[in-house]
Amino acid sequence: MRTIKIRKEKFTRAQTYDFGGYATRYNIKCADGRTIRNNAFSDQDGQIVPLVYQHNHMNPANVIGHCLMESKDDGMYAWGSFNDTELGEISKKLVQHGDIRSMSIHANKLTQKAGDVYHGTIREVSLVLSPANPGAVIEYPILEHDDDEPTECVIYSGEELELIHSDDTDELQKEAEEILRHADEEDSDEKKKAEDKDDDKTVGDVYDAMTDEQKSVVLYMIDQAINDKGNSADKEDDDKGEEDMKHNVFENDNDTLQHGGIDFDAMMKDAKRLGSLREAYIEHSAELAHAEDDNLVDPGTTNLTYGVGNLDYLFPDARTLTNTPEFIKREQDWVQVVMNGTHHTPFSRIKSLFADITADEARAKGYTKGNLKTEEVFGLLKRTTTPTTIYKKQKMDRDDVIDITDFDVIAWLKSEMRMMLDEEIARAILVGDGRGNSSDDKINEQNVRPIYTDDPFFAHRVTVARGADDDITAKNFIRMAVKSRKEYKGSGNPTLFTTEDVLTDMLLLEDDIGHKLYKTESELATALRVTKIVTVPVMENLSKDGKELMGIIVNLTDYNVGADKGGAVSMFEDFDIDYNQQKYLIETRCPGALIKPKSAIILEKAAA
Repeated sequence: MRTIKIRKEKFTRAQTYDFGGYATRYNIKCADGRTIRNNAFSDQDGQIVPLVYQHNHMNPANVIGHCLMESKDDGMYAWGSFNDTELGEISKKLVQHGDIRSMSIHANKLTQKAGDVYHGTIREVSLVLSPANPGAVIEYPILEHDDDEPTECVIYSGEELELIHSDDTDELQKEAEEILRHADEEDSDEKKKAEDKDDDKTVGDVYDAMTDEQKSVVLYMIDQAINDKGNSADKEDDDKGEEDMKHNVFENDNDTLQHGGIDFDAMMKDAKRLGSLREAYIEHSAELAHAEDDNLVDPGTTNLTYGVGNLDYLFPDARTLTNTPEFIKREQDWVQVVMNGTHHTPFSRIKSLFADITADEARAKGYTKGNLKTEEVFGLLKRTTTPTTIYKKQKMDRDDVIDITDFDVIAWLKSEMRMMLDEEIARAILVGDGRGNSSDDKINEQNVRPIYTDDPFFAHRVTVARGADDDITAKNFIRMAVKSRKEYKGSGNPTLFTTEDVLTDMLLLEDDIGHKLYKTESELATALRVTKIVTVPVMENLSKDGKELMGIIVNLTDYNVGADKGGAVSMFEDFDIDYNQQKYLIETRCPGALIKPKSAIILEKAAA
């Protein structure tokens, strides 16, 4: 078998620290689905962070020492030193004995995208039973400290596992065999075999006597050394080796997962407190570890800067100001003006018949004795409008309906459906629904005829001159609205439907000395010869043939909306037993059209 030379490792820090290993490795997918990318924590090179047991950093008794962070190309290395507390001494023995071989980080201030972490701040390093990052392992548990010069060690991979010392081969090999014997003590049978063997046995003999788990640890450490060599000329092989390093002896333990503080035991306890496992998961997965409270913990220490830890737990829950969610919607006052102002009939097919007697042929004539008397001539006009269906449909899972207990979600949903149905009908009556003719959802304008686009026989069109500024245009609008009243043949006194911008420009008009021409909307309505002014948001930015819509003057009594029996607005409910869903439909079937000639005036701004 070929021999591969592994990098030399100087144990300079081994004289002052109890162990060394990777707190986290870059470019390895963790158990929570996130991947820490290159140099995510490199700016913490040389910093000291607390060493904690199982990320329980809210209890000072669980602080078992500290770690010196060292930035490497493939991850963040941690040199750990245990304190002399009871838990610190216990943890030290567990590491030396090989019982705990994994580390994990607690980090916050994360910069991440699509599951990749690009930057963050490590707040503490923990000893854990099983890491989420397969590369976060302890490489060098130090059994004894001495003040001699650091020893260099070179590891070879051949038919037998050998430790070759640069200064004293026999001494270092004995130390390696001692480490392996400590790892072997986890299995009492293997320990007994090791004690019975001759003192002259080789490292290869010790390796053969190991359990499968212990062999996995040794192979993992060798793979780590190979990866650290960093041979850029053979990067593809290095990447492949990194994938091989994902194995650890606890990787099949899915009941408990630790990754920077995602402690499932603690999460289950919080689920009881929060009343929802989902809320507990969100709270625990908001960062790589438990809490993220930069004001609470002073970086680099485990002491509170002031106050009570996690004080926000005592804050009262937020309360809604209304019982139901408030709709974000357009201003709706105009909708009821339109819906209540139209004329309604109990039938759905509207036929309008007109006799045009405005021509000279229809006039009465004078008679001269001896001349022939001639008959008058006038034409008949007819327009028929048929109904169309307008609807809104919605559905909800029955489980969700049952789980929402704070308010009646079905009543709330139905109110939205009726509100939006009325708005769509009112929009179709005034200006059309705005959808393209090719849209399947368009309300057919031959069934519900918009006043804005209706035939000039019914809706007289007036062009307002475009002024040099808004004031001049507003004055031109008022002038044309008043002058065009002679063309109005509708019923009674009409209403002006316009936009907020047009109304504002008219109300801001001033005389030569700065006095407002119209102090109130009522004064302006009187000047325009209309009963009232109604602003309509859906009229904004509408144009036809290059002319911008500014206003519609109409008495909606002259607009007829009909419905046969059963065609009025109706709500239907159904239950889908296959998918456990509640389904709701609201619809109406009706026509709509102006029924009097010249019953509307359309005011449009001249094309630019």
